[in-house]
Amino acid sequence: MSNFIQIVLVGLADGAVYAMLGLGLVIIFRSTGLLNFAQGELAMFSTFIVWTIWNAGVPMWLAVLGGMLGGFLIGVILHGVAVAPLGDPHQNPLAVVIVTIGLFLAINGAAQLIWGTVDKRLDPLFGDGQITIGDVAIQYQKIGIWLVLAALVAGFSVLFQRTKVGLGMRAVASNSESAGLCGVPVPRILMLGWGLAAAVGTLAGVLTADRAGVGTNLMQLVLIFAFAAITLGGFDSIAGAVVGGLLVGVLSAVVPAYVSAFEKMPLAPAFVLILAVLLFRPEGLFGSKQVQRV
Repeated sequence: MSNFIQIVLVGLADGAVYAMLGLGLVIIFRSTGLLNFAQGELAMFSTFIVWTIWNAGVPMWLAVLGGMLGGFLIGVILHGVAVAPLGDPHQNPLAVVIVTIGLFLAINGAAQLIWGTVDKRLDPLFGDGQITIGDVAIQYQKIGIWLVLAALVAGFSVLFQRTKVGLGMRAVASNSESAGLCGVPVPRILMLGWGLAAAVGTLAGVLTADRAGVGTNLMQLVLIFAFAAITLGGFDSIAGAVVGGLLVGVLSAVVPAYVSAFEKMPLAPAFVLILAVLLFRPEGLFGSKQVQRV
């Protein structure tokens, strides 16, 4: 039983990281109505920034803040340079999606040119210690991951429900033309969404890097699980990203451990989950149904 609980805890910690990256995807979806395929690479790049600052002798927490600021600025600049010139993403969605795929490749190549292809070591953000309850050991890093996710959820809930900026982001996602006519600064809102998503992705990258190492493939697998999470929870739902991330994390940890057919296919449970959700509930568990006037 203790082994099962230990595996579930590992899944919950992994799922919390998927949820963090999923939150970044939800932020951009709520402001543009589109998925950002470069989200994982933005997180990888800003994690390299964290490593660079930390490797220079700066305390880890300050390095993370510096990486989040760097990620925010990179997200804002990329939106201004590569996405904004395409015009309203609602009017030209395919071009924006193709640009995000291009950014995926460009950011990965830039990271290889700057930092090379050898993985870097990054210490755990919350240390190496652990507490033991019965036969179950819980690392401080896992507890920290859950607390960070809770803080992000609370912060974004307040942002979207209680602030003019969050209301503007929801208005732009619903109908950017009408939002603009009502005085919402649409370009700034879209730019802010990209910046916030990149900053949140930094946390997901840092909390993955202590196990995987800081490398150019750091977030590619995590991005697939994050897509599975928001597909399950709903592309426009913060709660859905969290619930979906945790469910995907637990399934991905438990199923391969107890079902031999999935032992060498850790991605398979996530793909099966995506397929099932798209077949029976395309909007996800917490997502909004798209209603079109005819």
